[in-house]
Order: sequence, then C-alpha cells, then structure tokens
Amino acid sequence: MSACGAGPAGAVYAVIVAAGSGTRMGAGINKVLLDLRGESVLRHAVRPFLTSREIAGVCVVCKPSEQDRIRQALQGDADRVTLVSGGETRQESVLAGLRALPAGAEFVLVHDGARPLVTERIVADCIAALRAEGSAVACTRVSDTIKRAEGGMVQGTVPRDGLRAVQTPQGFRAADLRRAMEAAQAENARITDEASAMERLGLPVRLVECGDVNLKITTATDMVLAEAVLRARSAQERADPAPRVGLGYDVHRLAPGRRLVLCGVEIPYERGLDGHSDADVAVHALMDAMLGAACLGDIGRLYPDTDERYRGANSMDLLRDVARRVQDAGLRVAHADVTIVAQAPKLQGYMPQMVRSLAEALPGAAVNVKATTTERLGFAGRGEGIAAQASATLVPIAVTR
Repeated sequence: MSACGAGPAGAVYAVIVAAGSGTRMGAGINKVLLDLRGESVLRHAVRPFLTSREIAGVCVVCKPSEQDRIRQALQGDADRVTLVSGGETRQESVLAGLRALPAGAEFVLVHDGARPLVTERIVADCIAALRAEGSAVACTRVSDTIKRAEGGMVQGTVPRDGLRAVQTPQGFRAADLRRAMEAAQAENARITDEASAMERLGLPVRLVECGDVNLKITTATDMVLAEAVLRARSAQERADPAPRVGLGYDVHRLAPGRRLVLCGVEIPYERGLDGHSDADVAVHALMDAMLGAACLGDIGRLYPDTDERYRGANSMDLLRDVARRVQDAGLRVAHADVTIVAQAPKLQGYMPQMVRSLAEALPGAAVNVKATTTERLGFAGRGEGIAAQASATLVPIAVTR
C-alpha cells in the first residue's frame, strides 16, 4: 500500500519509525524486533495507536530488507498497519512516512518504534493538544542536575527549571511537518527530532508533559527497566482496585545484655528484646501486616530464625525488603499503624523518631505509632516482654495515569 489508509477530514495518522539498527544494544538485530514479555518491542509501541479511536491509520517505516520480520514482529496487528520503506537516516524515514499519508491527512503523530512503554493516555493527551493548538510533543521534566562540560571538566551548571526531556509521540499538522522536514533535508540540516525541524521554520511547538514512563530502548539496561515497568503495569491491571488491609502481631521477651530497638530507634533501657535478629517487635508486626495484605506469607517463612544470614539483622533492612516485595506485587503501602504494648520503659518521647524512621523506609505512606500499657496485667504488665500490633493498608501502584 502506498498510503496509510484513508480517513475523514481532520483525522490523525500515526507514523511509527522502526528503520534503525540498534547498534548500541549489541543484540545483532534491529532492537524493535527484540522480545519484551512475549511480544516484540515494536508491537508494544504500535498498540496504543491501533487501539485509539482517533487514529485513522498507522504507518510503520522500516528497512525494505526487514519487512517480513517486521510483519512477524507485529503478529496479529500486521494487517492493521501499512509498511513503508525507510531511508538511511531518521529524517529520510520520517519523510517517507509523511509522504505515504493520504493527501487529505490533517494531523500526524510521529513515534519511535523503540519506545514500547507509550500508553493510550499519552496518545490521547497528545491528540487533544494537537487538535487544540496544532502541535503536541510528549516530554518530561528534567530531574537531574545538568552540567556543561568540556574536556571532561565542568564548565557550568545549567538551570533546570525550564528544561524538558523531549520524547515521542510528536504531533503536528501533516503539511507543516512535511514542509519543515523537506526544508531541513534540502539544507542538509541535522535534526534530532521532528520538533527541531519545526523550530527551524519558527513554527510553534506545544509541549505535553506526561507522567507515564515512556523510555526509549537504547541499551540492554533499558530492556530490563521496560520489563519491570510492564510487569508492574500487568500486576496493577490484575490487582483488585480496592485497598487491602493486613494485620500483624509479634511478641519478644526482654533479656539483659540486649539493645532495645523499636521502629528502628534504639531506646535506652536496662534490657532489650531477645531474638535471632535485632528483635524489633514493632517492625516485625508491621512486616507481617504488609505481607498479609499482599498475600505474600509471613516473616517466619521469609526470614526464618534457622537462617544464619538473619542473625543480628537490622529489622529496618528487612522492612525495606518487604516493601520491595510488596512493590513487585504491584502494590504500595498507603497507611501503617503500629501499637506497642509495654509496661516500661516510657516510649512517648520517642514517638516522633519512630514515625520518621518508618516513614523513611516506606516513602509515600502515612505512618502512625502508638504505645500503651496493660495496667500491669499479663506478661507485658509484669515486664517480661513487649508485644506489638500493626495494620497496613496497601493500594495498587499507579503506573499509568
């Protein structure tokens, strides 16, 4: 086919550029053909455009020699796209895609076939801005400090307040972008993205900030990151949207010659809690609450007292490990509440430190710590040990907006 389908006036078309080589990947094949959770990188990148009701047609620009492999990589979506032969450079490939659009095409979104984490929300936000203002370029705020360098030495720091890292899709009026790209090619201007071509002609470029992860696959590490993001998104889709609540309870005996550690804070006292680890009874109760809410077992199974690796272990390190396991399950701690049951010592003055300690280990969670006595009843009332109860509320991680 010579054109990406045909649609009504004002329709938006997508041009997916997949004619690269992926040399930096060192994989020996075009990186868009690599497997990512059972599907090619390219199919992940194309799908949000195919599922959008506002996209009238999709062109995939690729090397002529790779068209058969591209069709295979697209699997069941191959019949829904138009394959277009690309050029030696990205500019030539984008132009080939633009020239394959129907004559009446009004808008176009250009996207990198090596960006497999693009979401339907990013596509929808770009289309909304494109229709309203005539351009839309996905971007994200720059969080790292940026240095100007020369010869390996810092020459200055660049203020990052107005800096944005530009991504794709990049959308424009099709006629404007084609004119800008042809002008850049005629003048042998080297451009790094479509927005650069528009800027050369003094045409406005509207930035659309997207909170979604939308990285480009360039190195093997990027594949690992993309795998993790897709795994988390999958877990979120499977997760019950309702919050989950878990309960935890633990008891440790007080013994001489031991440190007393509660919620990661050392409390001056004549005795400490006895146990295989540091015996932080409050943190142990909280870990069991988190594991219970996530249906991941309990601390006895994960960190048994028969395992020498955990002898004298810092319970705050174990808490962070539990938080990682919870995150891998597509969940995060929204709220944690701990009650420490002890006749002595007095703990009220240490509550702010305890809250800070837990909050640092559980970023984003609302944390509360309480202490009570048993009016001298039972083992805690007799000063034989300390108990703790905890509840944890987990919610699905919001990976996409």
